[in-house]
Amino acid sequence: MPSDPLPDEATPILAGADWPIFGWSDDVRPVLAQARAAGRPAALATLYRVEGSAPRGPGAQMLFVGDAASGYFSGDCIEGDVAAHAREVLADGVPQRLHYGAGSPWFDIRLRCGGALHVLVERVLPDSPAAGALIANAARRQACIWRSDGIAQETVAAAEAPLLAWSDEPFVIARRFDPPRRIVVTGGDPGALALARLAGEAGYETILVRPDGPREPPPFPVARYLRLSPPEALETLGPDRWTAYVGATHEDEHDLPGCLAAVRGGAAYVAMIGARSRAPARLAALDRAGATPAELERLRLSPGIAGLGKAPWEVATGILAEVMQAFNPARERA
Repeated sequence: MPSDPLPDEATPILAGADWPIFGWSDDVRPVLAQARAAGRPAALATLYRVEGSAPRGPGAQMLFVGDAASGYFSGDCIEGDVAAHAREVLADGVPQRLHYGAGSPWFDIRLRCGGALHVLVERVLPDSPAAGALIANAARRQACIWRSDGIAQETVAAAEAPLLAWSDEPFVIARRFDPPRRIVVTGGDPGALALARLAGEAGYETILVRPDGPREPPPFPVARYLRLSPPEALETLGPDRWTAYVGATHEDEHDLPGCLAAVRGGAAYVAMIGARSRAPARLAALDRAGATPAELERLRLSPGIAGLGKAPWEVATGILAEVMQAFNPARERA
């Protein structure tokens, strides 16, 4: 089985257990897309049942391609053993159901939390129609469900569904995949740039919008850089409940219509950076623009967590924490 690394573009996937930063990735789809493009099979491991306490809940996933890994389950209790089983599954294609912790046949593998973890490991071939549909739905920002018994795999449209459901007879798991979580940041001052960079490093699909900004993109990775006005950018992107929007141009001609468009598009989090003293005038301007009381209620006009400080990274940290809080209920509603 080849163990050479994936192309450089596959940055979410990192080998090396001494510094397990591969666990930072929480979405297997980008790495799966890279494996498919390289024509390589992957082993998908899904935590489908948790008994007692555990670092991750049902639905957490890891992906193995050759000797590389992405994601984590237990913070170094079982990842090495799951990787060994993943190599077997990659070699023979036979799925495996693994049981760790309380009641497990492997007494030499102990979970520090004292619970039990149940994991399905299945092979995903590079020409898998189910994998292709999974990635296509992500690109279209459509929620879907990966349904599998370890051999028969399909991706189906999602209605209201839990993140992970499973049955034992016959055994099948159904893992919901939401569109990638993203954050749209407008502006180009140090605070806006700090937020965009921090969000990207936290795994969000980050779009930086700077009306008539420099032609060169920012000096750090972002998913997209748009020089449009905020309403134009949102019309291009199509906000949804997996989108957060932070207006940080400090110009009401941009921030006010941008926030109103984000609210009306159903974004999970909508904020405008600015002094609290500006809030009454901004609310009045939005009211004159036709904003409803319910829409105004959803706006955060002085976002962030009080007490962190006013330096760019401090402000960005507080806002990103609020975004994370807003996204978690959004994930569980779908």
